[in-house]
Amino acid sequence: MIPVIGKGVGEMVEFGGLLGYAPIMPVNPFSCDAFVNRGGRIPAPIHSFKN
Repeated sequence: MIPVIGKGVGEMVEFGGLLGYAPIMPVNPFSCDAFVNRGGRIPAPIHSFKN
């Protein structure tokens, strides 16, 4: 997630060079606190599908 000041949801931002460009997407306004407090576990992100 890269914060971009001065842009709104749906606009495109150009990062330049090899980073390219991307659309501005909305951030999920909901929290997972209730899920975690009930004893749920959030899995770690997947980094690779190779061994």
